[in-house]
Amino acid sequence: MKKTIHYLFSLVIVAGLVSCNNGDKKKRGGGGLATSAAARVYVAPGEHDEFYGFMSGGFSGQLGVYGLPSGRLLKVLPVFSQNPENGWGYTEETKPMLNTSFGFVPWDDSHHPDISQTNGVLDGRWIFINGNNTPRIARLSLESFRTEEIIEIPNSAGNHSSSFITENTEYVVAGTRFSVPVPQKDMSIKEYKGNF
Repeated sequence: MKKTIHYLFSLVIVAGLVSCNNGDKKKRGGGGLATSAAARVYVAPGEHDEFYGFMSGGFSGQLGVYGLPSGRLLKVLPVFSQNPENGWGYTEETKPMLNTSFGFVPWDDSHHPDISQTNGVLDGRWIFINGNNTPRIARLSLESFRTEEIIEIPNSAGNHSSSFITENTEYVVAGTRFSVPVPQKDMSIKEYKGNF
């Protein structure tokens, strides 16, 4: 009985894969076994992807660069976290970038990259990305693919939604999720309303 159930289940799966084709009768091995979707995104060795995708690294504190349409990971750019693979955050040049008003913070939760603009059109000079845990925004050069600057945003906490670029990259706007009393200090809930 068990063998019969397994046999019928396997038969249904195979029938489903073969019958789910895209209607193109000329192609062999159609349906779920077809390679047409893979063929559309295939980039042969020696060829280049048409686009780059810049993806936030989240808790890694880094920025991933992917080729599109292939989806290949091309490079991981260290931003807010130390990276022993290339020495980021360990060298005399890069270690100070991870200093904050709270001290040396070699980690963060990177989110929402945004590319520089000229007249409202992406120009590909810089990419900006925020650190969610310690309110920082980094500027990376798209010429060298290196982090050039990290700035801390005062009186802010939880920059999850930023960064937003103005149409000529005059300003980078940081959005915050949490209110921070001025002066920036801990206070009881009873005192909070009067101080913020």
